[in-house]
Order: sequence, then C-alpha cells, then structure tokens
Amino acid sequence: MSQALKGYAEHATSTKSGRRSEYEVVAKVTKQLRDSAVEAKTNFAAFANALHMNQRLWTALVVDVADEANPLPDELKARIMYLADFTRHHTKRVLRENASVLPLLEINMAVLRGLKAEGGTQ
Repeated sequence: MSQALKGYAEHATSTKSGRRSEYEVVAKVTKQLRDSAVEAKTNFAAFANALHMNQRLWTALVVDVADEANPLPDELKARIMYLADFTRHHTKRVLRENASVLPLLEINMAVLRGLKAEGGTQ
C-alpha cells in the first residue's frame, strides 16, 4: 500500500481540467470521514454514510481511470485501481470488524498531496 500511495503522490495528474474541483471533492469526503470517525461510537449512521461517500469517490476514480481516453500512465492507473480495491475491502473491515479508518484517511491524504503537487489548489 505504501508504494502505491507514494506513487500516486509523486505522479498524480488530472484526467480532467477541473483539478481544483477534484481536490475539493476529495478534501470534502476526507473531512467528512475524519470528522465522523471521531463520533463513530455515538453516531454510527454518520460514520457509515461517510464510508459510503468515500466508496462512491473511489468508484468514480476507477471509472475515470478505466476510460480508454484517460491519459494517465498505465502504472498510475493500476495503482489507483489497487487503492480502490484496497479501499473497498478495508471499508468492509471497518464496518464489520471495527478496523481502523486510518488507512482510508491516509490514502485520501496521499491523493490530496498528489493533486496539490500538480497545482490542484492554485
């Protein structure tokens, strides 16, 4: 996982012209996930909703990189697909086994760093 995170952070490029919008969406979902995790024991519904929103984000990312017109390098596409798969499986563990949400947050933060490094918030 750490290699995939590092690779994304170092080589992320947008497949759409709205990199700032991408950054804002990922940041919003990540904040919602982080904030709801703090209150998970008292408001599990909000936490489960945030996990669901994170899954939707990763599904959208996979759909985007699977598009033949997507200009990202194949290696980066594969890393994004791997991270999406990991996210899906780990989310199930978080919901069923009370696993830590931290890996999901770290992945999203790596994506944010990658988007920012490529001028995503300017």
